Amino acid sequence: MTLTAEQNRRKAQHRYNASLELCPARQLLEAISSKWVTLVMLALEEGPQRHSDLRRQIPGASQKMLTSTLRSLERDGLIGREVTASVPVRTDYELTRRGRSLLPIIFDMKEWAEDNMDAVAASRQQHDRDRAAAVAGQ
Repeated sequence: MTLTAEQNRRKAQHRYNASLELCPARQLLEAISSKWVTLVMLALEEGPQRHSDLRRQIPGASQKMLTSTLRSLERDGLIGREVTASVPVRTDYELTRRGRSLLPIIFDMKEWAEDNMDAVAASRQQHDRDRAAAVAGQ
């Protein structure tokens, strides 16, 4: 059955709707919106880094979490991994061109967070006080 151009547009629009679980755009948004992805990308902005260097730069990142994040970023083509044969083997990670293209968005999010962190903290405190008062009044 041949679809009209309008039917094809509607079908594509439905298929690529970030609200749908199987949408490729949604899956990518989920992958790149992790705090660990953001922190790794920011750390790699300075240039190639070893796993141990990244662990020092990213407090709270376990070895397992960092390894998982690096593998995911490599799979998505956002970072490259270079292994140098030495004793011990040296592995360096660096941003790819695609990864660098994501940096301006990450920098904007970081700037927004820094500009709004006090206001958001105040909103959270007010919300928590209001909730506590509502629960106490029940």
